[in-house]
Amino acid sequence: MSFKLSEAAKIIGGDLVGDKDLIINNLAKIDEACKGDITFLYLPAYEKYFHSTKASAILVKPGFNKTRSDLTYIEVKDPNKAFSKLLIHYFTPDYLLEGIDKTAQIHPSASIGENAAIGKNVVVSAGCKIGENTKIFHNTVLLENVEVGKDTIIFQNVSIREKCKIGNRVIINPGTVIGSDGFGFYVDEREVYQKIPQIGIVIIEDDVELGSNVSVDRAALGATIIRRGVKVDNLVQIAHNVIIGEDTVISALTGISGSTKIGKHDIIAGQVGIVGHIEIADHTIIMAKSGISKSITKPGQYFGTPAKELKTALKLEAHFRNLPDYADKLKQLEMQIQELTEEIKRLKEN
Repeated sequence: MSFKLSEAAKIIGGDLVGDKDLIINNLAKIDEACKGDITFLYLPAYEKYFHSTKASAILVKPGFNKTRSDLTYIEVKDPNKAFSKLLIHYFTPDYLLEGIDKTAQIHPSASIGENAAIGKNVVVSAGCKIGENTKIFHNTVLLENVEVGKDTIIFQNVSIREKCKIGNRVIINPGTVIGSDGFGFYVDEREVYQKIPQIGIVIIEDDVELGSNVSVDRAALGATIIRRGVKVDNLVQIAHNVIIGEDTVISALTGISGSTKIGKHDIIAGQVGIVGHIEIADHTIIMAKSGISKSITKPGQYFGTPAKELKTALKLEAHFRNLPDYADKLKQLEMQIQELTEEIKRLKEN
């Protein structure tokens, strides 16, 4: 794909400085860009590549020191977001899957919407409903009475169990499992674990994206719900009866225990562990590797195990790092106290 740089500047609302007729062939990282590429610079850590990049054009913040005359610049408030807009505009992929493959197994009672595409070895069980323009890639299995909305993309090797409901414009990446049994057991009189039937479902609303190898457990009763616009990274565990609020993002390797409610517009970083039966307030940010052991009722940033408000957690971290120094100072003080005590004792005896 090729496009004029002046066209790109209009799309992102930037000010172009240099060759307005420059033709761009690709978007690339600043340290990997070649002639004909456009790149971006938004973090000071990458400024070291500015003098050596082979790109033809670069997105920078207003006021950037443009010392290279061989580059064409586009000034924008946020080069990172502007670069993302260009990627979306020029490079949104058109996933190539058309028609219904002859190896797909589709139950006669299933309903398939107009222009839906179904790949090799896909299983669509009895009572399923597939919306128009939806694409279901190879080796995916939908058990009985699954509903999938329109314009949804389900990639290969996804498993969706019975009665689960998937909305419109949802993206489910490879290897993800929707509606597996929740982790429900009780201990009987012989101290043996007995499985509790998990008779609920999973509801995934519109515009959700789930990464690869995500597990979303069905509810014990009722529904596990992922609300509109939620984005979930790879290898995330969402347990039974969890509810995740609108436009929340969850990074990789996070685990959310059963019946917890996550608020709207939250950011949960990688490797966060959240206990069950608690609530997280809207507009909360939980930093990586934190452990959430109780409800968070006040929006803000939280960090640590157990998690605390970020400022408090950072102060505690600083004290932990200084513990060896504190121990040395305590020893010195103990020695000084001992010396003073002995001196006072001698004075009294004299």
